[in-house]
This record gives sequence, C-alpha cells and structure tokens, in this order.
Amino acid sequence: MKRRYNNRKPKNAGDSARKVELEKEEIKKCSSVVKNKWLLRVGTAFLALFIVYLSVPFVLYCFPWIVGHLVYSHSFRIPFVDLSHPEDFSLNHTVNFYLTPEEGITVGVWQTVPDNQWQKAQGKDLEWYKESLKDSTPVIVYLHGNMGTRALSHRVELIKVLSAAGFNVLTMDYRGYGDSTGQPSEAGMTADAVYLYRWVKAYSGSSSVCLWGHSLGSGVATNAALKLQSDGFPVDCVILEAPFTNIYEEAAARNMVYWMFPGFENFIRYTLALNNLSFPNDENLKTLRSHLLLLHAEDDNIVPFHMSQKLYHIAKDAKNKHVRMETYTQSLGYSHNGIYRDPQLSRKIWQFLQLLQK
Repeated sequence: MKRRYNNRKPKNAGDSARKVELEKEEIKKCSSVVKNKWLLRVGTAFLALFIVYLSVPFVLYCFPWIVGHLVYSHSFRIPFVDLSHPEDFSLNHTVNFYLTPEEGITVGVWQTVPDNQWQKAQGKDLEWYKESLKDSTPVIVYLHGNMGTRALSHRVELIKVLSAAGFNVLTMDYRGYGDSTGQPSEAGMTADAVYLYRWVKAYSGSSSVCLWGHSLGSGVATNAALKLQSDGFPVDCVILEAPFTNIYEEAAARNMVYWMFPGFENFIRYTLALNNLSFPNDENLKTLRSHLLLLHAEDDNIVPFHMSQKLYHIAKDAKNKHVRMETYTQSLGYSHNGIYRDPQLSRKIWQFLQLLQK
C-alpha cells in the first residue's frame, strides 16, 4: 500500500504568517506611540523652559524692586545666630556695639583687637576698645559683600587672619543686614561706611585706617572713599577684594544666557536705574587718590577676574602712583571667598601699608 504525501501547506500556515505580520505592525505602532510621547514630553519641557526664559525678564520689568533684593540678598541669613556675642564665633577679643549713622538707623559693629592683646581684652567694655585704637596699630574697616551677615564663615576667618597679623579690625552689617535696622540702598550703605570710617578716625589718633571692600563691599568702599575725599577726609588706603567694574557689568556677566534676548542690555540698565544702583568702581577710581591694593583670584566664579585687571589699568591711567594688584592663580582654588587662605596675605598687607610711610 502506497503512502500518500500531502504537499499542501497546513491551513493554519497562512494564518500564522498573517499573525506575525499583525504583531510586527502592532509593535511598530507601539514604538511610534512611545516615540511620539517622548517627543511630546521633550517638546513640552523645552516650551516650559522657553516660557520661563521669557517670563523672568517680564516679571523683573513689572516688579523692578526684585532686582534690588537680588543684588543685596540681605534677606538670606543663617537663622538663630546671635550677633551680639562674637565669642560664639571664636572671636574672644571682640566687642559688639551699635552705631547710629542717621536718625532711625542703627548698625551692628564688631571691633577685634590684635591677637597679642587677647588677654588684656578679656572682660573689657567699649571704652577700652576705643582707647586701643590709639596705639598706632593700623586699623582695617572691613566692608563685606552681599548676602548673610558679618558672621559668615569666610568673613570671620578673614577677621582672624588680620587680627593675628596685628591689625585692629572693625566690621559692620550695613542697614538691612544682620541685626542692623532699615533697608539697604547704595546711598544708605555708603553713608554707613562713611560714618564708621569717621567714627574710627575720631578715636584712632595717628593710626592708619584702611577701607577693605569685598565683592559688593568694593563698591561701598570706593563710594565711601570718594565721598570722604571730596569732604576733605581722604582715606589712608583702600583694599578691594574681588571687585567688579560696576554693578551693570557684573549683572550682565551673571546673566549671559539672556544676552540673546532683544533689548536685554537696556532692560538691565532700566531695572538697576530704578533701584538707584550703580556702584561705579571704574568711575570712582578715575578720581580716587588713596593708596590702592587689588586682590583677585583667577578662578573667581562670581566676579570675573578681568574686572580687576580693568580697574588696575584705570587706576594706573588716572596717575595714581600707589596701585598694586595681587593675582591668585586658578590652581590655588581660592575662588570668590577664599583669599583669606593665602598664607602670605598678612605679609602682603603689611608691605602695602608700608607705602603709607613714603
């Protein structure tokens, strides 16, 4: 009996092929849906970022006072800090007191005597500290930058370095900062610095008094020095740490992402002008005749290093014979707040102050 062979494909073979094709089509559809959803999410994210990008200048334009708060950043402070007790910050030869630059305004001040007077300073009152200003020791009035108070760590560390080097150091919180009353403004902060300098001069006898301004404080320092110079009280010397050329150029440098925005340059000028903000270090140095020392780190991520270079050349071109600049290379890692870590800082300051005797 012969075996029969069936050469025809099983009936379900075609069905299987069609099923495979359908599955492939289904997979393609799913992939397409997933891809479209992914593209939709990415597009939505970019749209949201673009809306934020456009809305920030619009909001600042409508509420320009926000710009003032961003520049001063006086509301950002460490909570639960008692500034009336500097010993809590290991400043055991420091007195806390308050001055009244104008009616209704009080500013908190610390005075730290040189380390070698540590034992004598224990338990002493403000009158003793005032008398200590007359011992011919150079006095440094430190004007800090924006944000926080006089108790921020890098500020306290600088006070310690200067005290160890043999200087009397006074630092304050401008109006609106720390435990000081009022609201900050360029004119008000300048008035506070002028008042403190003249207060120190009234008690310091023949001691040299130097204004030291860091970052935003550099603008306060040159404003105050120029005001004192025009009033017939020239400042003995000025030290600018991480200074900017003017607040407009500093603000522009911090917001490069908006330079493609049409009219952004005018927008920046408009909002700063509404807040009466300029801090024109570049213009001030054209007429300031005090001895000048610039300190700046190449890796400063807040104020570009080239701004100090520009200020140095402006001061030189203004025929100020006593101008120096100390540059800190990127490898040191001092950035914006770390120059106090320079082991040679004390020596450099003393060498600079020796110019006052010539």
